[in-house]
Amino acid sequence: MIQTSRIRSCSVAMRVLTDDQIWEIRQAAFEVIEKSGFKCLHAGARKMLAGAGAQVSDERVKIPRYIVEGCLATVPKGWTIYDRCGRRAMEVEGRKSHYSTSTASPNTKDALTGEYHATRVQDIAIGARVADALPNIDFVMPMGSSQDVHGTVADLYEFEAVAVNTTKPMVFIGYTPTGCEYVFEMAAAVVGGMDRLRERPFVLLYPEAIAPFVFPQEVVDRIFIAADRFMPQIPGATAQPGATSPMTLAGTVVQITAESLIHIILAQLRNPGCPVCMSGNVGILDMATALMAFGAPEGSLGLAAQAQVAQSFGLPTWGLAGATDAKRLDAQAGIESTFSIFSQALAGLNLIHDVGYMASGMACSCEQLVMGNEIIGMTKRFVEGIIVDADTLARDVIDAVGPGGNFLAQRHTVTHLRKELWQASLLNRQPIAAWQAAGQPTMEDRVRKEVRRIVETHQPESLDGKVVDELNRLKREGEKEILARLEKR
Repeated sequence: MIQTSRIRSCSVAMRVLTDDQIWEIRQAAFEVIEKSGFKCLHAGARKMLAGAGAQVSDERVKIPRYIVEGCLATVPKGWTIYDRCGRRAMEVEGRKSHYSTSTASPNTKDALTGEYHATRVQDIAIGARVADALPNIDFVMPMGSSQDVHGTVADLYEFEAVAVNTTKPMVFIGYTPTGCEYVFEMAAAVVGGMDRLRERPFVLLYPEAIAPFVFPQEVVDRIFIAADRFMPQIPGATAQPGATSPMTLAGTVVQITAESLIHIILAQLRNPGCPVCMSGNVGILDMATALMAFGAPEGSLGLAAQAQVAQSFGLPTWGLAGATDAKRLDAQAGIESTFSIFSQALAGLNLIHDVGYMASGMACSCEQLVMGNEIIGMTKRFVEGIIVDADTLARDVIDAVGPGGNFLAQRHTVTHLRKELWQASLLNRQPIAAWQAAGQPTMEDRVRKEVRRIVETHQPESLDGKVVDELNRLKREGEKEILARLEKR
């Protein structure tokens, strides 16, 4: 190997699986798709799959490996996401990690009072504004599921609330196929048309199949809606070891890989070349409480393993970190969120959501989000690693200072200080006396103060008034259409 000794820079990383283990998981996933198949409840999709050469029997579909490999040849190996102003925001590729808020919980831990209550559209607006102010939160999901509007049209309200309060990219779930269509129309209105949105996408769709291996009609419709518009989408079925997936993490990773491959096949057969992640969720079921354990280490371990498999295909990945089962911002919240954020960054997952979840995913919290932002900052600095080159080796500086000297007055110190050392904003590094004089504030106290400061002072980059009016018009139009369809059922 030729080594120039001019520069050595490498990020810190980890591996969970060996190359041989990745190979075995890939082979098992291909076999599951071909021999066991999946349940497809969408007649049009079954017809499309049969036409491509799949074996279709009633609602059961089995897909030969050559079809899978053909679709893998057309799916993009990475893509760029922009913000709503058209600026490059995220390169979703390789081992580049980007973090997002939590989403879709029925409850909110109030940003100002800290009390739990049913999620409102206003809470989602506040969550987006807080996320907009946090430098380490790269994209935004609606922080909760609005309980103060009809559930089938909540996505229209939530998109508007987020789009008005942040410029950052957005991932949305979509509660109905029609709602997805309207959200894409609203996104197009923000950027000046559907062609512009496709050229510089700032929204991603998150369709969730049902584990194990069930693709309902409405989920497939959402997959097709994103594919038809060439918009990025993220497969998101949640596999729970011992419940909706095999108890072993290896078997769960096989299932997630197979389910995401099926999602990719549906999208690629519909519109070859449309962007899709290879992704899913590992949800650890606490057998004692029958609740999802969002802080369980096995969740991050399974996601890290699945990410390695996806990376072997060159495809973008999806993580879940910064969440806690704790009910307040205590030591448990810090331990669980730090572990998941750090481990998934080391694994190189790309889009990592759910920073801000509390109470086993039943509540979204701006406090947890703000603390997560601090943890992500620490993590990003660590993962950057150390640059080793002629300047950073500092031979001349060491020689100039000499034995017994100090480096405080050296230009080299001033030059590298801010680049080399991460600056904490919430962690307390004061002397004991200064901390006591300040009233002995806890981390929870400091986070609450920061949340209040952001809510009361931060002003996101505003949308043009005409765009806001158009978003409201589309929201009302979509609400009327969706509710009318619901009444006819």
